[in-house]
Amino acid sequence: MFGLFGKNKPVKIRSRNENKKYGVAAKDVKELLKKGCKLLQLPSPGAHVCLYSDGTTVTEEFFQTLPDHTELVLLCRDQTWSGVVCDIGQLLKTDRYADGLIEAARGLLSDEKSPQRRKILTDLLLNLEDRSELESREEHEEWFKGVDARFKTKSAYMKFNCEGRIRGYMKEVHGATKTIQKAKVREEFLKTSKSLSEMLKTAKNNGCYFDRTEKERLCTREGWFTCQGSYEQKVCQSLHSINPYGSRESRIVFSTWNLDHRIEKKRTIIPALLEALQNPKSSYINLNYFYGLLFTRENLKLVHIVCHKKGAHNLLCDAKKIFRKASDTNKAKQNVKEKKRRLV
Repeated sequence: MFGLFGKNKPVKIRSRNENKKYGVAAKDVKELLKKGCKLLQLPSPGAHVCLYSDGTTVTEEFFQTLPDHTELVLLCRDQTWSGVVCDIGQLLKTDRYADGLIEAARGLLSDEKSPQRRKILTDLLLNLEDRSELESREEHEEWFKGVDARFKTKSAYMKFNCEGRIRGYMKEVHGATKTIQKAKVREEFLKTSKSLSEMLKTAKNNGCYFDRTEKERLCTREGWFTCQGSYEQKVCQSLHSINPYGSRESRIVFSTWNLDHRIEKKRTIIPALLEALQNPKSSYINLNYFYGLLFTRENLKLVHIVCHKKGAHNLLCDAKKIFRKASDTNKAKQNVKEKKRRLV
């Protein structure tokens, strides 16, 4: 045993708030604390040491069993250390260490051979080099590579991107016209489709969902989107998140995320609308209900591609909401008449 023969044990020591390690040799914990506090300029009253790996307190007896060059953390009174987890916590506070972390990660990546570790380092760099605070084309030209020159800001392009997706849903509604055999039903469907299209145009195709400057956005002000989980889940179990405003790569990867209809568009909503048009109560169809199901977050969930389940959802439209109540229709007509009367 080292202590019995009075030999010094070499260890590596650091403080809780700094990453730099120092080599210290001591015959026991008492001497280690004395040397360590002087070296790290920490107050000695209440000072104690623990293992860097898991936070185990180092006693005099335990110290003698440690291998040479064991990594230790010197703590002040009331300080604690939970092991490597604490360093991960420091890593998440990137504002202070961002530049150093980026440089270190790049250095590790250049020498790393393991595909798994290279992937971890690449993902780390992608997040550390996030430039989401920049908005204009002039500020972040790299982000706009491949984006039409008419878009001058990230938010404008993201809004256009969302509009394009939702306009695509409207095209699918229009496309259903080809499947209708009866001329009268086809005519009614075209009228309904046109009405839905006008409602969507009034809402500017709900492009606000991807625009971080809008109140109805699906992201944070910084541009972070969180997966809302598959259609039958309340939240994403994998906690997927992405900020397409941060880098060109993130913008491209975000294109694989889906605005998924909980109640399915092709299998359920459009067939239900066609069936309603053939019902004697067709004049009372609740367009607001169908509009909400087809084009709004009432029925749309933003999901990571892994959480996008393409099989049948087996969810039906609410039969009680497909048609408006006659009383509601009469009230609406009365309101219109009242508005016209006031204008006269």
